[in-house]
Amino acid sequence: MSSPTIKLNNGHEMPQVGFGLWKVDNANCADIVYNAIKVGYRLFDGACDYGNEKEAGEGVHRAIKDGLCTRSDLFIVSKLWNSFHDSERVAPICKKQLEDWGLEYFDLYVIHFPVSLKYVDPSVRYPPGWTDENDKVTPGKATLESTYHAMEDLVDQGLTRSIGVSNYGGALMLDLLRYARIRPATLQIEHHPYLVQQNLVDLCKAEGIAVTAYSSFGPQSFRDLDMELGKNTPLLFDHPTIKKVAEKHGKTPAQVLLRWATQRGLAVIPKSASQDRLKQNLDNTSFDLGEEEVREISGLDKKLRFNDPLNYGIPVPCFA
Repeated sequence: MSSPTIKLNNGHEMPQVGFGLWKVDNANCADIVYNAIKVGYRLFDGACDYGNEKEAGEGVHRAIKDGLCTRSDLFIVSKLWNSFHDSERVAPICKKQLEDWGLEYFDLYVIHFPVSLKYVDPSVRYPPGWTDENDKVTPGKATLESTYHAMEDLVDQGLTRSIGVSNYGGALMLDLLRYARIRPATLQIEHHPYLVQQNLVDLCKAEGIAVTAYSSFGPQSFRDLDMELGKNTPLLFDHPTIKKVAEKHGKTPAQVLLRWATQRGLAVIPKSASQDRLKQNLDNTSFDLGEEEVREISGLDKKLRFNDPLNYGIPVPCFA
């Protein structure tokens, strides 16, 4: 089983269905990555902030050693954390992350949030999170433009084949396109029926920028976090509309939620530790929803964002 691909604006092919590494436990990460490759996953979406890049790399290299895939078969994504936005910090941290993965290059390297924070040396704390060495949220001085130009230099140096951004809104995307020497290949956003962001998706489509959806299952991803919004929002898996569509097609609610995104041209990066669910998630492109079903699911939009720093008690109103 394999995923269809999306052709990026630089000519590279990106699998449309990948595996997201957010909240994957370090103890099981290598095995989960290995098993996902065995099932057929070829895109893995990681980040400095997830704290499991070494373990993910172990899973990748075990799979390569066992002949399940080659490096060129894989599409490895990682992200630049907020505390490394200063231009002179970008290449060194990218090289550290490559070393953690055991790779020579990333297929895609992404600015994680449009937020600059004070630098924290990896020898002091890694990953640093949202606070500095004094446990305070301290703004950095880097501009988004200077950080992006440092990202472009990574392409020139062969450290990544593509660059992109995450958690940018329309105004920031329009501004970025004014100064970018290398256009962003992708934008990664929170995207589910409670947060459709259709205007932003349409902007990226018009500009030839691929969109990757994270948290495709909405509140499901946030139930195990200390967040009232995640706990108090009805699960999409249990929503009558999603259940009705799933029953009609003989699919799971998760497959319907993923297909709603992929059928509209987005990439998705779900995760699971279950082999059966890994296969089901990867198989979401084998059926089509009706146009009315797509509209009905899109109509569930509440503009409800879960992955907002403010929801974690972090005073950074980047989506205000």
